Amino acid sequence: MKIKDVDIYYFDIPLAEPFKIAIGTVDRATNVLIRVHTEDGLTGLGEACPFPPITGETQETNIAVAKNLRDMLIGTDALAIESFLDRAAGFVRTNPSIVAAFDMALHDILGKAASLPIYRLLGGELRPLATDITVDLNSPETMAEKARKFIHQGYTKIKVKVGQDPELDTARLEAIRSAIGPEPMISIDANQGWTVPQAISALVGMERFKIEFVEQPVAAWDITGLRAVRERSPIPIMADEALFSPHDAIRLIQAEACDYFNIKLMKAGGLSNSLSIAQIAEAANIRAMVGCMLETRLALTAAAHLMTARRNIVFADLDGNMSHTIDPIIGGMEVKGGVITLPDSPGLGVDVDPAFIKKLRRV
Repeated sequence: MKIKDVDIYYFDIPLAEPFKIAIGTVDRATNVLIRVHTEDGLTGLGEACPFPPITGETQETNIAVAKNLRDMLIGTDALAIESFLDRAAGFVRTNPSIVAAFDMALHDILGKAASLPIYRLLGGELRPLATDITVDLNSPETMAEKARKFIHQGYTKIKVKVGQDPELDTARLEAIRSAIGPEPMISIDANQGWTVPQAISALVGMERFKIEFVEQPVAAWDITGLRAVRERSPIPIMADEALFSPHDAIRLIQAEACDYFNIKLMKAGGLSNSLSIAQIAEAANIRAMVGCMLETRLALTAAAHLMTARRNIVFADLDGNMSHTIDPIIGGMEVKGGVITLPDSPGLGVDVDPAFIKKLRRV
């Protein structure tokens, strides 16, 4: 099943308001859409969502790499995904998001060729899936009101961005817990914003808010510091920005630096590497979350398919499209009150509105 052509599009999605975390703010999703066409008439879809504050890539760098990957792929076997990833690794040292988009599109073709949904190809089965929803950085009052609104919409898990001044972060959590009551689950995400002493002090003080876990409290490169925080924190530690590849997973396990993993397709470079990370975590008795950036329901659906594949993936943060002002995706996963419903059609089970594609800038 040879690849005949690859379409590359600038896939810009406006946000209702700027999205702010401890290490940066973005005002729109500057994504990349990939369509891989085979000589047999099958088309696979993939999406890249570069998020400069975390992955260090941009839409333009993704586009540049995509053109090289397109040249590499045309004329090759669309089903030989591992072969593609091996060749891509030979020259793509950064820009994992665009590799994820191609990996996603090839899996979509594989599912369509086999007449199976991706979750079946990965060995998964349909089971109840639930996602949290994120409250980004703002004043304590504004964040509390947003959290209250999400609970009224049926969500039972709230993810709260922190990572600035610990006293302000504590005030944010106090306002949110007061607004939503004692029952809904709260996790927090510092996005590397604290020093090691700040993280230890903050987490000890935040224990009273019934925090399920904290993501990446200190700098991604500071594995020793992450372990030091874990040793003194009453709240479990989840590695996020410190975890891109399967190699990182092994390093974190060897250092005993965290309790949980946050696996993201955009960091790992797609479904294949993400599944490897999940399997490494499972072997080390570590539970994981599937997370996201600001993807549309195209890439979020791929992540949800991954979640079904391993029983140790027990958390989901698949709300990247909730701040989008438009939804150009046909089919795909649906979310109602935090509950995810996956499509059962072959491949990813998604398409992009043809009228929307006509408006996009093609490379």
